[in-house]
Amino acid sequence: MMTALVLDAQTGISGDMTVAALLDLGASREKLLSVLKSLPDQQFEITISRVKKNALDACDFKVTLKNGAPDNDHDMNYLFGQKHEHHHEEDHGHEIAHDHHHHHHEHRHLHDIFAIIDQTVATPHAKSIAKKIFTIVAQAEAKAHGVAVEEVHFHEVGALDSIVDILSVAVLIDDLNVDQVIVTALGEGYGEIRCQHGILPIPVPAVSHIAEAHALTFTRIDCRGEFVTPTGAAIVAALKTADKLPQQYKIICSGLGAGKRAYERASLLCASLIETAEQNPHLDEVVQMSTNIDDSTAEMLGFTLEKLYQAGALEAWFSPVFMKKNRPAYILSVLCKPERQEALENIIFANTTSIGIRYRTWQRRILSRKMMTVSTPYGEISVKACEVPDETGVFHTRYYPEYDSVKALALEKHVDLATLYRLAQNAAENA
Repeated sequence: MMTALVLDAQTGISGDMTVAALLDLGASREKLLSVLKSLPDQQFEITISRVKKNALDACDFKVTLKNGAPDNDHDMNYLFGQKHEHHHEEDHGHEIAHDHHHHHHEHRHLHDIFAIIDQTVATPHAKSIAKKIFTIVAQAEAKAHGVAVEEVHFHEVGALDSIVDILSVAVLIDDLNVDQVIVTALGEGYGEIRCQHGILPIPVPAVSHIAEAHALTFTRIDCRGEFVTPTGAAIVAALKTADKLPQQYKIICSGLGAGKRAYERASLLCASLIETAEQNPHLDEVVQMSTNIDDSTAEMLGFTLEKLYQAGALEAWFSPVFMKKNRPAYILSVLCKPERQEALENIIFANTTSIGIRYRTWQRRILSRKMMTVSTPYGEISVKACEVPDETGVFHTRYYPEYDSVKALALEKHVDLATLYRLAQNAAENA
C-alpha cells in the first residue's frame, strides 16, 4: 500500500491554513515547537486553537508578532475598503505583508532567509522543503517586479510570520513522510486587493506567475476576495506530485485548517491521509518529448536544460547525432508528467531553435521510496530509502544518500563526498 497526503483546496489555501490542517491531521506538534524555538528571531508567539467555520470544528494556527508590526493581513477595511464591511465569516491570512510597517524586514534577500532556516534544528529534508517554497515565491516576485531573483527584497514574504508559516509547513510535511502529495484544483475568488504595491487584481501577480510556472489548476469561487495567497500557491507548487485522486483509496485520517479573513464564503483547507490500493511497485504514466537541434549554441542548450528542471522535468538529456548534410546535432529528450508537457514544450521553443517536438506516452514502473534523515559524526544527511525486489520478487530496502544534502555537509565540514556517502549509507542500514 502507498500513503498519500491529499490537500483539498477548493476554498483556497494559505500558509497558516496549511499548518493548521496538517496539525489537525496529526503531524507532530512537539517537533514543530522544537524547531520554532530554535529560530534566531523569537519576536513572535504562536497560538493553536479550535474555531468554528460554517458550524464545523477546525484548527486555527496564528502567528502574533511581538515587534510592533500591525496585522493588516486580516483588516478587511484596509484590504478591500468600506464596501466589504458586511462580511462576517473569518478567512485565512495573506502571508505577504500588505503594509509598509515591516521596515526591519524589507532588505532580506533569499540567502538571508536560507541562513535563518539553516540555524534551526529542522531536519535537512525539512530545510530543503522550506527553501524550495521560498525559492518559488522569490522567482514569482522577481518576474512580477522585473528583477533578478537575487535582487528580490523579502519585504513581503520575508516577514517573520511568513518564515514561521513556511518553516512550519516544511517541518510537518517532513514528519508525515508520505509517498505522494495530491492537490486538486485551487479555489480562487475575484476582484481586487490592497497590498504593499497598491491595488492589485485577484489572483495577484505572484500567484499568477507561480500558477503559470508550475501548471497549477484553478477553479472559480463566486465570491469577491483573495482565497489563494502566494505562499499557499508556492506550497502547492513545491509539494504537489499529482492532481487527481486514485480510483480506489481508504481515508486513514483527516484534518481541517481554518482561514482568518472575513469573507462571505468561509475558507477551509481539508488535509487527508489516504491509503491507495496500488501495490508497490506501481505503474505511472509519463510523457517523453524529443526534438533535434543543430543550430543552437552550447550556452543556449545548457540554459534550456536548467530551465526544464526548474519547471518540473523529471529527467532531461542530450544525445549526440548526425543529421542531414552530415551536420552534428543533438537530440534533446525530456521526461515529464502529462500535466507539465505544455509548459516544458514552451520552454524548449522559447530557448532553442527547435520548431517541432515529438512525444509519446510511456508506462513506467516506480519503486516505493521514502525520505529519512540519518546522523553522522559530521551532521545529518537526507537519505532516500527504496524498496527493491530481488530476482524472486522479495523486496529489500536499499538506501541512497541525497546528493544535495551530502554536498552541503561536505562543503560545510570540508569532508570528501565518498566518506559522507559511506557514513550515511552505514547509518541508514543500521537505523
